[in-house]
Amino acid sequence: MKRLITTLLLAASCSFTFASEAPSAARSIPEVRKGPGLPPPLPKPVKLRFCVFDPMGGANGKITQTARDLAKLAEEWNLFVEVKAYTDERVATEDFKAGQCEGAAITSIRAKQFNFAVGSIDSPGNLRNYDEMKSLMTMLANPVVASIAINGRYQVAAIVPIGALFVMVNDRRINSLEKAAGKRVVVLDWDPIQAKMISGIGAQPVLADFTTYASKFNNGQADIIASPAMGYRPLELYKGIGKDGGVIRFPLLQATATIMIRRDLVLPKIPDLDGRLNQMRQFGLQYIDAVFTLLKEAENDIPKNQWIELAKADQDKYYQMLREARLRLTKEGVYDPVMMSLLKRVRCKHVPADAECAQFDE
Repeated sequence: MKRLITTLLLAASCSFTFASEAPSAARSIPEVRKGPGLPPPLPKPVKLRFCVFDPMGGANGKITQTARDLAKLAEEWNLFVEVKAYTDERVATEDFKAGQCEGAAITSIRAKQFNFAVGSIDSPGNLRNYDEMKSLMTMLANPVVASIAINGRYQVAAIVPIGALFVMVNDRRINSLEKAAGKRVVVLDWDPIQAKMISGIGAQPVLADFTTYASKFNNGQADIIASPAMGYRPLELYKGIGKDGGVIRFPLLQATATIMIRRDLVLPKIPDLDGRLNQMRQFGLQYIDAVFTLLKEAENDIPKNQWIELAKADQDKYYQMLREARLRLTKEGVYDPVMMSLLKRVRCKHVPADAECAQFDE
């Protein structure tokens, strides 16, 4: 897990699309110092504060420790970063809003309040696989498209794919939407859309925040939870799955995290900020395949006998249901139509014969 977190965070520090630096998958940290395509050091020292959400330990967590390692590396570019760790994402977000941090590392769901377009990436059925996610990252690295990263005083500095979101159950017989009716499903208490969708299929939402999200499932207070594979071991989700449960091999969506910056606070310190970010985006594309390799390794780390396979007909049915939910929520103002159009463009690039590609509703 430490290797995966190191990869994702170092990647996030490198680009809007991001890079990977795991020694076994790409270059090591020392080699990055020599990598071509990086901008030159800042002409004078710049100090920044970053609010980092680390649900797995706060100030002593692996995410925070890796962020501090990266901050040390950044000093070679005359950038001096103070890492402020939080176990409560809400507090980290509020401190970022108040200007107590020039940057923040938070979930994309939470980041949507700062950038509606980029925060809408994590929508139901957004992308089907990592090849499609790679295409989206490449598209977002284009300087023209990258302009959507700026929203007033807020700017997206990096988008970090964290893997396909899978449904995990404590009973393998819960292998269809119909069988989820009446079951208890963990949802984030601050995101009313999740509870609304769960209630809509006849299931019972079990409210939780990030500190209690996994424990609700592991302690038997819920029957169903959704998580990327990278959460399986550190969150001990195998305890909730037990001997009778499993992981349904069907991605509800491709999940991401977001690195935000306060543009109004950073731009005066780094006048050529946009040019430097454009360089970093292109640099980051060199490493994107290594990141997806690590995400796939996390999936392969789940025991084979815990995977629940779905028939192709069932997968097609669920993709259509997710599409209908995405269309409805976009019309209700939950998701950004521009990002929905970009996501559709990516899907249709990979599967041009899909029925949605002949329609004009996204």
